[in-house]
Amino acid sequence: MTTLPLAGIRVLDLSTVLAAPVTATFLGDFGAEVVKVEEPGRGDFTRGTTPGARSAYWAQEARNKKSVTLDLRTERGQRLVRDLIPRFDVVVTNYRPPTLRAWGLDPDRLSELAPDTVLVYVTGYGLTGPYSDRGSFDRIASAFAGLTYVTGDDDRDPVRSGYSTIDYMAAYLGAFAVVTALYHRDTAGGGGQIVDLALYEAGFRASEDALAAYATTGKVRERAGNRNPQIVPASDFTTGDGRRVSVHAGTDALFRRLSRLMGRPELADSEEYATRAGRARHADALYALIGEWAAKYTADDLSKLLNEADIPSSPLMSIADIAADPHYRERGTLVHVHDAEFGDLPMPAPLPRLSRTPGSVRSTGPALGEHNAEVYRGVLGLSEEQLAALEADGVI
Repeated sequence: MTTLPLAGIRVLDLSTVLAAPVTATFLGDFGAEVVKVEEPGRGDFTRGTTPGARSAYWAQEARNKKSVTLDLRTERGQRLVRDLIPRFDVVVTNYRPPTLRAWGLDPDRLSELAPDTVLVYVTGYGLTGPYSDRGSFDRIASAFAGLTYVTGDDDRDPVRSGYSTIDYMAAYLGAFAVVTALYHRDTAGGGGQIVDLALYEAGFRASEDALAAYATTGKVRERAGNRNPQIVPASDFTTGDGRRVSVHAGTDALFRRLSRLMGRPELADSEEYATRAGRARHADALYALIGEWAAKYTADDLSKLLNEADIPSSPLMSIADIAADPHYRERGTLVHVHDAEFGDLPMPAPLPRLSRTPGSVRSTGPALGEHNAEVYRGVLGLSEEQLAALEADGVI
């Protein structure tokens, strides 16, 4: 078996819900040894509503991790975690700054305690700035980043994404920051450093040219439903079987192909639609024409026609569609993993795909405290008696 690229890197996951622990999951997918710290008796939020249980979500997002229990609200628990931290290459946490200070896990203290450790702080608003002490979640970050404001139809209230998009975007940023900081540490002798990632920043970085456009023209990006006001046609259309198909033919070449496919080649040469600017000005009329044409086909037939004409398109896929789709299966975008509780469990594969050192799922989410003895005795050298005393006192 090929040695995974992050083999030998030890990660301490001191976080919960969702960007920070998924950062650790991504690192674990590529070989890092990840130890997750959980609250005794309850465990992580993604375990589900039953304390200490294992949900399918937990099986997926805690894959390739070891579980230890530790009550960070206690002084003994805080001392114990500070004993652990210098023995790890990476620490990932997402507690709010006031909590970090109260528990002795703030950046200044940990940098002094573990100067060679990469300390990743994924907080709602970052470690600095007037809002730094505030809490946040994906929904709040989406609102603050401006994503919710521009999402939805212009005649209705804004809506958030159907998934926790910012959490996962932030997790990829967090994992990128870790490997960048480790590279600097291990090739330039730079030591550890602090990664300060605000949850909203992942969403803000995806705002295209909205800020530059506002700065230069004063124009505020508004909701446009499924349309992009600058790229026409690019939208979703209802087909004859009541499904929806997404179509992007916004370049001149793509629009010419679409016009031919519709049996209306003259559209691509008309005064209204020949240029990108013209199509944007006459979008409503053009979308009406395309919508009328699309309604003559089923979603599958329309998508087939469009793709055969080399026009990017896809039906709007539900998770049931994805589970049955041959491309997802044959490319390996989803993998099937055996779990002792859930049996054959499909989940997203480790991404991105590396040709020589691809990631792997070596285990699903562990039982609560499954690795207490392995970590506390193997890493810290505690005795059985010390371990039993900590457990009896509710520290672990």
